[in-house]
Amino acid sequence: MQSIQLALWAVATLVAIALIFDFMNGFHDAANSIATVVSTGVLKPQQAVAFAAMFNVIAYFVFHLKVAQTVGKGTIDPDIVDHYVVFGALMGAIGWNVLTWYYGIPSSSSHALIGGLVGAALAKSGWASLNFDGLMKTVAFIFISPLLGFILGSFFMLTVSWLYFRTPPSKVDRRFRRLQLISASLYSLGHGGNDAQKTIGIIWMLLIATGYSAIGSDAPPIWVIGGCYLSMGLGTLFGGWRIVRTMGQKITKLKPVGGFCAEAGGALTLFTASWMGIPVSTTHTITGAIVGVGATQKLSAVRWGVAGNIVWAWVLTIPASATLAAAAWWLGHRFM
Repeated sequence: MQSIQLALWAVATLVAIALIFDFMNGFHDAANSIATVVSTGVLKPQQAVAFAAMFNVIAYFVFHLKVAQTVGKGTIDPDIVDHYVVFGALMGAIGWNVLTWYYGIPSSSSHALIGGLVGAALAKSGWASLNFDGLMKTVAFIFISPLLGFILGSFFMLTVSWLYFRTPPSKVDRRFRRLQLISASLYSLGHGGNDAQKTIGIIWMLLIATGYSAIGSDAPPIWVIGGCYLSMGLGTLFGGWRIVRTMGQKITKLKPVGGFCAEAGGALTLFTASWMGIPVSTTHTITGAIVGVGATQKLSAVRWGVAGNIVWAWVLTIPASATLAAAAWWLGHRFM
């Protein structure tokens, strides 16, 4: 009886840590949803985070759980998952998120979690524990999602510039201040639909491994889904302002029309990835779209040094979070 209570306590603790990670995901990645709409002055900061948080939660009613299935069953071998693997994965992801938030670097919470799973799995069972097919899709989209965001952001910006070539700038500005509310809501919807599902996937993985969810179940318990969406929405509500400044102003200066085009391109990328069940980085996506919008004006409009530092953070995220996760797995296995 005591061992059952201990196991239940361990699962409950890990679920709580996962929800804390989900909160931090929203907090860390709030910039992805609101940086453009804040930097263009369409919404005040507190209005923007409330707006984004609302659509993060509404995503619960829009998206299927394909991304959660990829994370829960298509990243590492489910047979090696236990308390220590989940603990290591979450600690690795949280550690990297805190570090990059402190320095105002818009890295990917999604890839931090994937890196955490990889590091903990390698520490326990070696390379055979990895699902390379699923991981390769995720790794490929490290490059595809910002590239697609760049292409779509550029395309929308060039199209709008052509359509409104003879329209007075003041009229364009007024129109796109209103339209940017639509594009920001769509991006926040895509952000919630893709990112919240990653934490759903890892909790689902834990519940299956510990026998609290059936192995062949098609979906996790409803409380897991609702809890993850709410946790992420609350995190977004508190907003990571250090990263907002980097995303909204340091890469390139945005006007409402540019913010609309970046958000529209990013949202379309996220909707496509979620439909395909691929966990992508909302950070990579919106950064690519912002750079694409800036590059249509002139190449010098983009601060390439800042963009280069962001890319280095992208490259380092999976190996860094994997290293932290492996260390956390070892500490957990030794002392827990």
